[in-house]
Amino acid sequence: MTDTLARLEATIRARRTADPDSSYVAKLSAKGRAKIAQKLGEEAVETVIAAMANDRDGVTSEAADLLFHLSVLLADMDLSMQDVCAELDRREGVSGIAEKAARPQE
Repeated sequence: MTDTLARLEATIRARRTADPDSSYVAKLSAKGRAKIAQKLGEEAVETVIAAMANDRDGVTSEAADLLFHLSVLLADMDLSMQDVCAELDRREGVSGIAEKAARPQE
């Protein structure tokens, strides 16, 4: 995990319980997980729109927003970027097709 993501994660965790009038993270956290997830979804859609427009600067900006809101959601669920990295490490060297086929069927 990069230093930037580690700093972001620490900042988000520190601000979750701050005064919602002084912190966007606290304000979003106070609205609950559904609102956090909604914001994450909005940022994902905006990233896709920028990609479809071949807008490299837009994708960079929206991807930053996407990672930010993902970090807020992870903190809300008491998960970390390290948890996500561990899952990526677990999947390394496994074909995406094979990994998907091994998932439990619903």
